[in-house]
Amino acid sequence: MQHSITTQLFEVIKTTLFVLPSFIGPLMPFLVVIASFFLNYKFNNSNEIIILKQYFSLKNNIILFFILSSALIIFNFINNEFLSVNLYHKYKIQELEIRNNLKLGVPTQNELHIEGEVSIFFKSQLNNKFSDVEAFIYKDGQFIIAKNAYIEIENRSYNIIFNDGERVIFNNIEKSKTMFDKFIYGIENKEVEILMMDREHFNTLELLKKDDKEFYYHGHNRIYQYILTLGLIVCSFKIFFKHVSKRIAFRYHFIIFFLVLLIQVINSYLIFLLNNNTYFNLYFYYFINLLILFTFTYLIFNSNENN
Repeated sequence: MQHSITTQLFEVIKTTLFVLPSFIGPLMPFLVVIASFFLNYKFNNSNEIIILKQYFSLKNNIILFFILSSALIIFNFINNEFLSVNLYHKYKIQELEIRNNLKLGVPTQNELHIEGEVSIFFKSQLNNKFSDVEAFIYKDGQFIIAKNAYIEIENRSYNIIFNDGERVIFNNIEKSKTMFDKFIYGIENKEVEILMMDREHFNTLELLKKDDKEFYYHGHNRIYQYILTLGLIVCSFKIFFKHVSKRIAFRYHFIIFFLVLLIQVINSYLIFLLNNNTYFNLYFYYFINLLILFTFTYLIFNSNENN
């Protein structure tokens, strides 16, 4: 488990990559509208919007849009329900390992000292395993020589596992010398963190089966996020093909982005009410959210063209 500082830095970077897919789901509504803003602005500046409208039929545009939208929806679903869940679990395991390692200490110059417990001296370190180990355990007056050793965490304890070695005990109670194939020395530490399963460890179906209302309502939030993303993908078709003058383009895009942000803020507040207000239920949650989404969609599709 122990690493040099450079190795630990590499582990932090690698571990961070595991959590990135779990950010895609919550950000997907914003990514959809930002992508439509960018394409709309780019195509408007080069007048390609007008060319698309003139030389491509509405049917062809709709078919192309349907194919791209379907691919995006499928990707979002697979990422949220499978990829991000599995990678998030790996992320949490490695994050805990890194944090617990930092609490234990970092080997320096082929030495590892755990204050008040043990000092370990080793020749080399490879794949988290110390080779040619000599260790002194202060508490019991033990001196250990082993072919190799490594450290693991179990039940809020650090276990130092020595393999193929010799143990000498010299204290007031015992004086002995023994050979061993495997010797485990445990260090109890209440600061050792264990893996706690939070909402991101589960897919939507698993969340809906939970008795904990916070997990259960988060599952319904996931369902609404799928509906919201679908609605925004439909709106993006209108946004992309809308001819907006350069004079008002930024204002137009900013207003839409602000409305999407407001929709998400309202949704977060409604989730809060579900968890904390006994009179507020899922019927109100879906009714209010869907009403807001339909109103937003209506405004987008009925906004006037600006030439």
